[in-house]
Amino acid sequence: MPGYEPTFVSEYLLPGGWILLQCLLLTGAILISLAFLLYMDRKVWAAVQLRRGPNVVGPWGLLQSFADFLKFVLKEIVIPDGADKAVFLLAPMIAFVLAVIAWAVIPVADGWVIADLNVGILYLFAISSLGVYGVIMGGWASNSKYPFLGGLRSAAQMVSYEVSIGFILVAVLLTVGSLNMSDIVRAQDSDWGLLGWYWLPHLPMLVLFFVSALAETNRPPFDLPEAESELVAGYQVEYSSTPYLLFMIGEYMNIVLMCAMTTILFFGGWLSPIPGLPDGVLWIVIKIVVMFFLFAMVKAIVPRYRYDQLMRLGWKVFLPFSLFWVVLTATVMRAFDIAPWASTAAAQALQ
Repeated sequence: MPGYEPTFVSEYLLPGGWILLQCLLLTGAILISLAFLLYMDRKVWAAVQLRRGPNVVGPWGLLQSFADFLKFVLKEIVIPDGADKAVFLLAPMIAFVLAVIAWAVIPVADGWVIADLNVGILYLFAISSLGVYGVIMGGWASNSKYPFLGGLRSAAQMVSYEVSIGFILVAVLLTVGSLNMSDIVRAQDSDWGLLGWYWLPHLPMLVLFFVSALAETNRPPFDLPEAESELVAGYQVEYSSTPYLLFMIGEYMNIVLMCAMTTILFFGGWLSPIPGLPDGVLWIVIKIVVMFFLFAMVKAIVPRYRYDQLMRLGWKVFLPFSLFWVVLTATVMRAFDIAPWASTAAAQALQ
């Protein structure tokens, strides 16, 4: 505008304050949601075992997670004598912070995203790769063999399954023609509703992604880094109070993040499953809750793998098959213009 002179307030302070407010709102919403999702996780597990689950604190036990939170915050922080105190306390903070900042590129509705990056998938992949450092640091700094073995297991497990997740993402990205998370959702918008989403053409990749997400987040049946019968609860066994709480919040944030990723990549994100119904935040919330329910059911009914079985599944089954699917998508489906792999606007723009 003629005569307009930018100032520090208009150029930096106001945009920075708006971004900070968005970050605080999203973080607060996720943390409150985690409290009720954790309640749901415990209730599902209890129902499978014919128990009542949390039912005392608050109506129907709904406030149990908040009571547990206060308990952890108010307990004494115990640090082992032989531990590296700086690294010991830094490890849970790293695990928590990385879990939070990964949500910056997750779109909850059209235009509702903190950072609509053109390379949103790469950002998520980089953050998830860094997440293993918190676990390794926690296991090493505890100065005990059981946490150390748990940290090593977790590092090998997360690295192994990140390779398969990477190829699964490449298969979807070849279909869309964009690394932007919002573009992935928009590419699934069609007159077919849920039949136009990528769960159908990429059904094998959906199964692989779901199982890899379980392994990536150390969820049963792949909770080998936390195996109580072998490692006395694994890498976080020496932690108590708030540091332990940060590890657990980070773990559950990553679980919900994987549920959101599954929803965005294969189930249309905020899109309505029935043509004609309005799209919006409600749909992605419902889909995330359904995916979390599946995570909870797997925890309740599937027995734990042995560690050699876990590694064999990742390197000898998932990796070759996901690589094969990438080649199939790139050479056959796109080369011969087979719908829906080459029917999206983004894919046509690249041709």
